[in-house]
Amino acid sequence: MSTASFQLARDAYGRLVLTSENGERHEGVTPVRAFPIAAPDEGISLISAEGHEVAWADRVADLPPAVRALVEDELASREFVPEIDRIIAVSSFACPSTWQVSTSRGACELLLKGEEDIRRLSRTQLLIADSHGVQFLVRDLNQLDRHSRKLLDRFL
Repeated sequence: MSTASFQLARDAYGRLVLTSENGERHEGVTPVRAFPIAAPDEGISLISAEGHEVAWADRVADLPPAVRALVEDELASREFVPEIDRIIAVSSFACPSTWQVSTSRGACELLLKGEEDIRRLSRTQLLIADSHGVQFLVRDLNQLDRHSRKLLDRFL
C-alpha cells in the first residue's frame, strides 16, 4: 500500500487507526523502523495488531505532516536508545560491572552483565545492553574521548 493511499488517526483509547483507500480500518497499528540504527528515517512499516504489514513509507519525510507527526510520536514513545557520549568510570573490568556514562539523555549508570552484551554493529558502532534491557548506542567509537575508548577496549 502506498503512503498516499491511507489515513492515520488516534482512536478514543489513543491507539493508531489506519484507514486504507478502500475504507478498510486497521485498529492498533504500530509503526516499525526497517533500519532503526543505520537509517532511522527510511523504511517505515505500519504493522496491524495481528502482525501484518498494512502500509509502507520509504521515508518518514514523505508522509503528510499530520501522519508524520503521529508516526514520529508513536516511535518516540516506543523507542529509547540513548547514545553514549562518554564512559566516565567502570566499577570493575570483570563482569558484572557497573558503568557510569554520559549519554544523549543525561548521566546514568548501567550494569553490564557480560561482555556478550556488547554487540558490534559495524567497525565504529556498538550496541550495549544493560541488565534491565535498555540498549545504549555508541554511534562512532572514533568520536569517544581517549579515556572512554581505553575503558571500552578492556571489554572488547
